[in-house]
Amino acid sequence: MNTHYRDRRKIDPTQGDILADGTPNDQDRIEIGPTQLALAEWAAAGLTLPNLPRMRTYRWQRLTQHIVARGYGGLLMFDPLNIRYATDSTNMQLWNTHNPFRAVLLCADGYMVIWDYKNSPFLSTFNPLVREQRSGASMFYFSCGDRGEDSSAAFAAEVADVLYDHAGDNKRLAVDKIMLSGARALEAQGLVLMEGEEVTEKARAVKGPDEILAMRCANHACETSVRAMEDFARANVGDGHTCEDDIWAVLHAENIKRGGEWIETRLLASGPRTNPWFQECGPRVVNKNEIVAFDTDLIGSYGICIDISRTWWIGDHAPRPDMVYAMQHAHEHIMTNMDMLKPGVTIPELTANCHRLDNRFQAQKYGCLMHGVGLCDEWPLVAYPDKAVPGAFDYALAPGMVLCVEAAVGEVGGDFTIKLEDQVLITEDGYENLTRYPFDAALMGGRS
Repeated sequence: MNTHYRDRRKIDPTQGDILADGTPNDQDRIEIGPTQLALAEWAAAGLTLPNLPRMRTYRWQRLTQHIVARGYGGLLMFDPLNIRYATDSTNMQLWNTHNPFRAVLLCADGYMVIWDYKNSPFLSTFNPLVREQRSGASMFYFSCGDRGEDSSAAFAAEVADVLYDHAGDNKRLAVDKIMLSGARALEAQGLVLMEGEEVTEKARAVKGPDEILAMRCANHACETSVRAMEDFARANVGDGHTCEDDIWAVLHAENIKRGGEWIETRLLASGPRTNPWFQECGPRVVNKNEIVAFDTDLIGSYGICIDISRTWWIGDHAPRPDMVYAMQHAHEHIMTNMDMLKPGVTIPELTANCHRLDNRFQAQKYGCLMHGVGLCDEWPLVAYPDKAVPGAFDYALAPGMVLCVEAAVGEVGGDFTIKLEDQVLITEDGYENLTRYPFDAALMGGRS
């Protein structure tokens, strides 16, 4: 007879029953978390871990306060990143992005219910802020076929019942993303649907102290992984078979080794494939004396996004003068724009006062000057002057916001693009650049 059991041996006997991040010190944690490798590296770096129960409470309070401030009865979330923010629970995140089977309802009184996959209601039980686990939020065609309206009606009736119990006669329900039949079913229950993404994006924009600690840890793990990718590229490029995918695969593997989760894009390119920017990596064999540029777009430890970019010159010859100039120009661009960051400055002011790229680089400049970042790329977006829409982002920066400051510098018809990006925290009196990864010395022309 086989006996099944879970190995509950402590992973660090010096920590006691609870690890420094507030999670159980055993091999049985349900939520995705950092590995022993990551924890050891963070300890060696002197980093302080976030307290996850406290971080979860902060996020739950932020969302609840934003619901109450708008006079809504509740907030219904389908976006897996919003569900992660509200509950810190995950379930097949990428699959869930195109097959929305999870939902969370947070009522104005703080009562929170999750609808999860019917076979995995236990995935959020570690968080006492989630008061109920249910199933039945799947309304997409693959799951429901031609009876989707029936599924939607049943789900909407449950939502209406919970909302009535915890918000009374308040029928104003914010919703982030929902199938069309689901929206119609909620309205058939007499609910008035409001814009949910505005609620979640504004709530997520200001990070609490533990979120910032989590981001510092995730950043260290990301930059350690990038270093492994660079070391691999410099050791192997020129062997006649190392391709872009080989280099990019190192970042994926190193991210997972440290408890990271996924990478949102495939933005690594080499040589002439860097121009125009946004060609994703593929089988091109990378040659010596070429540029390799990338954008991490990495969902790392604790589910935190680390979105940084670097451009490397890999070879034994010096890069061309035009490449060095473009690199120095891109560096000046992000550093000058970064120096504008402080609490109280408005997004239109950032747009109006930004560093201007040379005319020859204007046509292929990046899609924005800066953007928010947290669990992924988030609100707000800071547009270039020629792309700004009046009234779209009339808000001021606040302490705790984190912005990625970007540059893409390449000419139309050119054979290279320089891509740079740093992740920056807004502090009480200015900013702190969280990104420590060095800029390529050869492309910087010897400048540090």
